[in-house]
Amino acid sequence: MYIDFLLDKMKAEGEKEAFILNDKTYKYSDILKKYDEANQLLSANNIKPHDIVLVEGDFNPISTALILSLAENNNVIVPATELLNEKINDYISISQADWYIKLNEDSVVFVKKMDRQEDLNPLYKEFFKSEKPGLILFSSGSTGVIKAALHDFTKVLEKFKRPRKVKKMITFLMFDHMGGLNTLFHNLSNGGCVVPVKERTPDGVLSIVEKYKVEVLPVSPTFINIMLLSGVYKKYDLSSLKVVSYGTEVMPEAVLHKFTSIFPDIRLVQTYGLSELGVMDTKSESNNSLWVKLGGDGYQTRVVDGLLEIKAESAMIGYLNAPSPFTDDGWFKTMDVVEVKDDYFKILGRKSEIINIGGEKVFPAEIESFFLDMEGISDIAIKGEPNPIMGNIVVAKVKLDTDETLAEFQKRMRAFAKGKLSPFKIPQKVILVDKDEIHNIRMKKNRK
Repeated sequence: MYIDFLLDKMKAEGEKEAFILNDKTYKYSDILKKYDEANQLLSANNIKPHDIVLVEGDFNPISTALILSLAENNNVIVPATELLNEKINDYISISQADWYIKLNEDSVVFVKKMDRQEDLNPLYKEFFKSEKPGLILFSSGSTGVIKAALHDFTKVLEKFKRPRKVKKMITFLMFDHMGGLNTLFHNLSNGGCVVPVKERTPDGVLSIVEKYKVEVLPVSPTFINIMLLSGVYKKYDLSSLKVVSYGTEVMPEAVLHKFTSIFPDIRLVQTYGLSELGVMDTKSESNNSLWVKLGGDGYQTRVVDGLLEIKAESAMIGYLNAPSPFTDDGWFKTMDVVEVKDDYFKILGRKSEIINIGGEKVFPAEIESFFLDMEGISDIAIKGEPNPIMGNIVVAKVKLDTDETLAEFQKRMRAFAKGKLSPFKIPQKVILVDKDEIHNIRMKKNRK
């Protein structure tokens, strides 16, 4: 019922390629066969409507078919990835999962019935009255506390009923991420082809782009920066790439300008989405600009006290384990600080990441962008640290590709910034680190 439009599309596409995974092509007819098998799996294990089912896996025909089957069965789906296996127990506990299904690329590893002890969350009890499938997505939030967002899955899927152009696309964002699911359903609903990746490194991703002539690459600014600084892109034929989209964090202008100078023929698209709201339509002012229009069908935007607020038809029902982030009139408080120019927004960063130094506001992304132009810096992450005199000071975690000592680098850093950067923005403390300490497994800047 709720997924009929997807099933109809897959039937219509039939023998067209839907997935390319490990040198094997899967057609839309293959997904439909897996869908029938998934229905049998639910029946054999007596998985009932309203049961909460955690699915650990990645993007492939089996996981796709299982999600569709669970949706049709009015279950609450909790996607999880083995790359974050240490959080699985938290996911199970917070979501109150009734079932834990683990998948690999070509089979079901196990189906395990969970023993829930506590009473069902009141948010579930109210939602189950709607007789609709649900979706749980986890967001760490700026404080690092895991939050579980409960969605009406039918509202998440609604946007995909509108036909759109589609190209061969990599699933860079993960199986448990709104952006990753957006890539999947965008392709399925338009007859496109998904190319999953296992290694989310520049070498791993770009080798797949070359091998399968990928046309659209959705990644993070951190990934783009690492790709450019390493020079690994020079090893591969990337002529098939038409679009590179970026989101999940603020893009440093230095990285943006460097990318457009190296790849002038690739269209850059800034995306904006949240686990709580879905992925919005966007339109960049230009390839070389961070100004972007946000909105599209089902979304409204406004700015209150410099912070972006959004009202969305696809908004989550609420958090299972955190207070409501909605205003009384239904607007979601993103906590993103923005500037406004006509119909365009420029996202400066999360309010929680702003460093207040003697009353002056410092945005980490601005400082990072400035120093990425400095020779010898492979990557940099800026954060604040409490200080009894100034309130806070700027701290820089830096990955160097030089053999300088800390003292030598700090001296050169101050010289580089002198006269170009306000003194209070120059890092007072510098920590030399390995690159893995600057970004996390999702290729997103780690400022903690």
